Amino acid sequence: MDITRARAVVTGGASGLGLGVADYLASRGAQVALLDIQDEPGRAAATRIGASARYIRCDVTAESEVNAAMDAAASAMGGIDLLVNCAGVIGAGRVLGRNGPMAGDFFAKVVHINLIGTFLCDKAAAALMQRNTPNADGERGVIIHTASVAAFEGQIGQAAYSATKAGIAGMTLPMAREFAAFGIRVVAIAPGIFHTPMVGGMTPEVQASLASQIPFPARLGRPDEYARLVESIYEIAMLNGETIRLDGAIRMQPK
Repeated sequence: MDITRARAVVTGGASGLGLGVADYLASRGAQVALLDIQDEPGRAAATRIGASARYIRCDVTAESEVNAAMDAAASAMGGIDLLVNCAGVIGAGRVLGRNGPMAGDFFAKVVHINLIGTFLCDKAAAALMQRNTPNADGERGVIIHTASVAAFEGQIGQAAYSATKAGIAGMTLPMAREFAAFGIRVVAIAPGIFHTPMVGGMTPEVQASLASQIPFPARLGRPDEYARLVESIYEIAMLNGETIRLDGAIRMQPK
């Protein structure tokens, strides 16, 4: 698959990793649809990127909105070849916190956004990708999940977040196997600590402390590094059904 001809949908495209992916893909010549619920930054990002980008409001927890957004993206770009799932929330909190046990509704909300939201986007995009004309390898599209190192080494206070990211990693291989019949690959990226708006809001001291935990390179990951891995996954057909750690060899400690 040639990234310069890609028609890409990026969820969570108004900020963080999603915006980094949208910027990079557009710079490589791809068409990009940014899906998000942050209207002002989403529209601003699409305008800044230029004619190859468009912003589409989409709450990934609402199935009807997801279906409509994917249809709108496909209509605007003439189809969808690539879906990059970056929408998500941290959902930090202890199961037994200072103010009592975690509310079940809080846990369910994190699951609904991170895990079910990814699933809803996957199936809507795949339903459109299967209509694409296959290339020489029989490929019709690529779906990329955003898992996390927390899927494997969740810290105290990450029970909800880690559960969703483990779920995302866990459904990658079954989906890849199922979608193989349609020429659609599914791959997950498990990033470590990256420089995103959430991390950017921390003090320089805290950021330095986080960076010091990374063996090499001893710094925070950059969104463009995540985006370049997206490009490699899209273009290398043998990458399928795998969760790839992008973490500088970090292994998260309990807290």
